Order: sequence, then structure tokens, then C-alpha cells
Amino acid sequence: MGGRFKPLVRLGILMAMTFSVVLSGCGGSKDNSADNGSSSTGQTATGSSDGKVEPFNVSVFIGEAGQQPTPDNKIYKKIKDETGATFNFEFLAGDINQKLGVMIAGSDYPDLMTGNTKLTAAGAYIPLEDLIEKYAPNLKKHYEKYWNMMKDPNDGHIYILPNYGVYNGKLNSTWYSGPAFWVQKDVLAEAGYPKVKTLDEYFDLIAKYKAKHPTIDGSPTIGFEILNYDWKNWGLFNPPQHLIGHPNDGGVVVNNGVAEIFADKDYAKKYYQKLNQMNEQGLIDKETFVQNFDQYLAKLSSGTVLGMFDQHWNFQNAENSLITQKKFNRTYVGLPLVYDTSTKDYYRDRAVLNLNNGFGISVNAKDPVKIIKLLDTLITEDWQKVFSWGIEGEDYIVNDQGRFMRTQEQRDKQSDGTWKLANKADALFGNLPKIEGSFSDGNSTDAAAQPEEYKAGLNDYDKKFLEAYGYDSYVDFFSEPPENPIYYPAWSIDLVEGSPAKVANTKLNDLSTKYLPKAVLANPSDFDSVWNEYTSQIHKVDVKAYEDKINEQIKWRIDNWSK
Repeated sequence: MGGRFKPLVRLGILMAMTFSVVLSGCGGSKDNSADNGSSSTGQTATGSSDGKVEPFNVSVFIGEAGQQPTPDNKIYKKIKDETGATFNFEFLAGDINQKLGVMIAGSDYPDLMTGNTKLTAAGAYIPLEDLIEKYAPNLKKHYEKYWNMMKDPNDGHIYILPNYGVYNGKLNSTWYSGPAFWVQKDVLAEAGYPKVKTLDEYFDLIAKYKAKHPTIDGSPTIGFEILNYDWKNWGLFNPPQHLIGHPNDGGVVVNNGVAEIFADKDYAKKYYQKLNQMNEQGLIDKETFVQNFDQYLAKLSSGTVLGMFDQHWNFQNAENSLITQKKFNRTYVGLPLVYDTSTKDYYRDRAVLNLNNGFGISVNAKDPVKIIKLLDTLITEDWQKVFSWGIEGEDYIVNDQGRFMRTQEQRDKQSDGTWKLANKADALFGNLPKIEGSFSDGNSTDAAAQPEEYKAGLNDYDKKFLEAYGYDSYVDFFSEPPENPIYYPAWSIDLVEGSPAKVANTKLNDLSTKYLPKAVLANPSDFDSVWNEYTSQIHKVDVKAYEDKINEQIKWRIDNWSK
């Protein structure tokens, strides 16, 4: 696991039942022709050939937990008024594999579905390349440089429209979204703003702070959290590769173009033995391996958690909650830790195409042509500005130099989860094709990366904090990334459902999920025996089939993506 995509996670109570953004129903035709939208032929992307907007509903499955937008959400209303489209969202509630199994068994697919290799293997998506060529000139131009990369290596079709990784113009970098060891700013501030490089230094700081502050706001202080829930298991699995100076390649480390698993290596053992020692000292949350994602986010939102390994986008809403509460000292800094200072950190990487993530159109979609035209409309700059910045005058202003800025009141709203459900379209936009980098007018596609807006939006606490380190932004804690290898990242390789490689990978995941918590929570005198049992079970798995598939695809990418 460990994919580097950035869906915007909604914090709050999961809905057991989902309902429409607007109260309109949607059915599921079994006609799976890629060009069955006869009613759309000759229409513009936002209506009929005579200019009238024709209402239509799009049912959407998003394979992660989320909250329904409010029925009066202004962005969805604008989409409906200008394109005719309304959306009926279903968010994941429960286990993703169980949900997908039910969907596949009954061929019960909505119109749009977020990318998943299980759905691709089941034939749940229609090929998109011909639809794009014929009806979606904006999407074709958007993905032009990435066309070959998007093709499924098994049959050459394009099934998923990647939601991240297509960059235009200047890339501003003031916000880091990826993996790191995160620590509360107050831990560093109280220690005199040290530059923490190693894992040992990190845990020493956390231990000292927790000893001095056994409670925070009346609740017990939690030294370290570990997220190991459903597919978001990188919080437990991925740290060893980074600690030895490698980027996020999922379950493998790649040296000189050759991949091998790292789960059974001594440098992995070193990390989990450290966690075992920290657990013995009382730094690891006792509930860390039995909590779900919402419970994890709730603890981070309380301000009581001092540190964790995670990807920033994954806990962004918890941090937004802390900002809303004005608990700036309880927000987090990402640290690119290594085992020893002779190793250069490699956590930041350059933008990669987010393969197998984004939206695909299902075989049950009633009108694929109308949907692809809608997506073609929503990739235009005007709509992308609405999704990322909002409505001019309401959510942002334009200064005399034509630069997009926000007032402090507007900034505050952007981190308010309740406000966002009525005024943002994050559920949709997080999975849509999107422009990243900068628009044609030079403004950043992401307000957080607009240099003057970023600096103007910093609260006094963060200004002082960054000044103490001599940094312009929190990205400066990380080394500049080198150019990506052509194959990178290995985590995006489709192992193919049912293949020996996929079976082996599933077994490896299951073993890690079972044994790593046991190893962390074991009496230190029992750690070696648990670890040895774990690695002996790994060696019973057909690891070679898994590694061979990864290496075969690395070679395929090198041969085909460089064209």
C-alpha cells in the first residue's frame, strides 16, 4: 500500500445510508455501450444543441468514508444551473473489499466510480479513449503528455482518469502533502526548535514532552499513534523504506531498477523493535491497533497526540479542526527522519501521475457521452477555479495585480468542516481530473501554494515558528527531491486481480496486519520470537511472484513510458 493520492478526507460521523445532493433518483441501465448516449449526440458539454440546459443525474461511488454535502451546497447548485448535472453520492461505509465484492457479484455499479483495480479486473469500467477522442477535447489536451502512461498494461485501454499528477505552468510548493513522521509544533518549540534528523532524536523529544505534560487540556497525552485501518495501512507498513533513504514505492524498495520487499529485512526489524521499546515506555496509544479511521482523526483533532507517521492529506481535516479551535501549537510539522545522519532523506518526490485513482465510467452508465462531456467541461479553467478557489467576491478576491487572495475571514472558512459541506465540492473535486501548478493567468491552482496568499494567511504562531528555523514554509524541512525514475512509483503498478503476484501481496498484507501489532505490543523479551515467526511466515509466501511482477512492470514502464 502507500499510494500517494490526496483525496480530501471529510471528518465527522459516517452515514450508514447515503442520499442525494438533490432529491432525485437514478437508475442503473445494463446497456454498457461506450457510445450509447444518443440523446447527447450533437449537444454541447453543458446542454443541448439549442443551448438549453437539460437536467440529468449522475450516481457516484467514492471508495472512502465521507460526508454528504448539504442539499443547498452552492457549488453543486452552480453545476446544476450551468450544466444540468446533479450528483447522487454514495461513500464507503465499512470494509472496501466487502463492498466491492457485493458490487461486483451483483454487477451493481453507479455511473461514476473511483478507481480500483478490483473493479477494473471485474470489467466494471468502460474504455474511455474513444469517448475522449470524440467528445472531450479539453480532457485530451489535459492528458496529452500522459496518454501512454494511462493505458492499462494488460489491454491498452484507458479506464480511469487520474485525479492528480498533471501539472501546468509554474509549480509552487508551500504545502507538503506526503508521508513523514509528524510531531506537534509545541514539542519542537519547547525543546528550543531543534532540527530533528533521526528516529531516536524524535522519540526522545516525544518522551520528554509527554513526561512533562502527562495531560493536554485535561485529557491524557498520547505519545505516538499508528494508523493501520483498511487500505490506509501505510502508517504501520511504510516507514522502514524512508528511514533508509528511499521514497514511497509501496511494499518494495527499488535499487538500480530492481525491486525487493522490505518487510522481512533487518532495517524493518529495527523500526518495529523501536516501536516495541516505545510501547514499553508507554508512548504508543493503547487503542492504536483497534481504532478505525474516524477514531484516529478524532484523537488528532483533540490536540492530545504528539506524533505519528502518516501522509499529510490523510489527516488534513483533523489539522483543520485544530486550526479552527485556534490550537496552532497542536498542529503538526512533518519531519523526514532517517536512522542516521549519514543518510539523505527522500520523502518528498516530484509530481507523479496518480494511476488507478480518480474516476472511471461504469458499464452501467446510462449516458457515457453526457458524462464525458460533463467531465470535459469541469476540467476547463473557469470551473477549476471554482473548485479550488471558490466564487470570486465570496471566497476570494482579485488584487490590482490580478493575483488571487483571501481575506482572513475567507481563510478561516476554508478550514471549517461545516462551512465546507455547504460551500465546497470536495467530494467531487478530490476525484475529478484537475489542473495543478498554475492557471494561464499565473495564479496557483491551489490557494495554499499561492506564495503571497500562503504568507499572508500564516497566523502569528506559525510566522514565529518558521522564523525560528529560518524557513519560508514547512516544505523546507525536507530535502529537494531528485528527478523521478521513469517507472516511479512502484506502488501504482497493477498486480492484476487473481494473479500469483496479487495473491502473494494480499498474503503479505495480511501477515503484516496480524504480526506487526503483535510485535509492537509484545513484551520486549518476546519481540525476537514474534519477529522470527512473522518472517518465517513471509518466507512461505510466493514472494518471488510478487517481486517478479513488479520488476516486469518496471521494465515495461521504462520501455513504454519513455516514448
